Amino acid sequence: MPHITIPEGIPGIRGPLSLRPDVAKPLSEFTELLMRGENSLTRGERELIATVVSARNNCFFCEQAHGAVAQHYLQCDTKAMDDLKENFQSSNLSEKMKALLAIASQVQQSGKSVTPASVQEAYHAGATEREVHDTVLIAAAFCMFNRYVDGLDTWAPQDRDFYIGRAQQAAETGYTVAPLKK
Repeated sequence: MPHITIPEGIPGIRGPLSLRPDVAKPLSEFTELLMRGENSLTRGERELIATVVSARNNCFFCEQAHGAVAQHYLQCDTKAMDDLKENFQSSNLSEKMKALLAIASQVQQSGKSVTPASVQEAYHAGATEREVHDTVLIAAAFCMFNRYVDGLDTWAPQDRDFYIGRAQQAAETGYTVAPLKK
């Protein structure tokens, strides 16, 4: 049961944002730019960063919503996505992506957990300064989003197919759209 009155049937972050269109607009524009704007990291890689951070924060809505979009972009199934969230280091991801996900995981713990060694490992694996920057920013943003969603105890459908069924639409329309209804 949400801690505030949120219109029924609007899942996750979209519920509280529906109460604050003045906040929703710049926040969704920021998210659109960060997750879908021009970048050397693919949209799928950025969604994977968001998914891994959200999974580590135990934010079911964000983990499932962004995990389904990452699955869509990366063309993988639910088991593969679960495996990536659980242990990306033993996956077939590039060494660069593994190093960036390690940085994102450190940010999820604390910004001060990011070590010079992990940044150097990312550079050694081919990451650019902008990719390190954007990884930290995505991880930090999703820590905030996760806490916003869970701090208000928003409603999140428990059926993972709900998210998978909406992934293509989310990938096509992005983050600057009106809140989805149930």
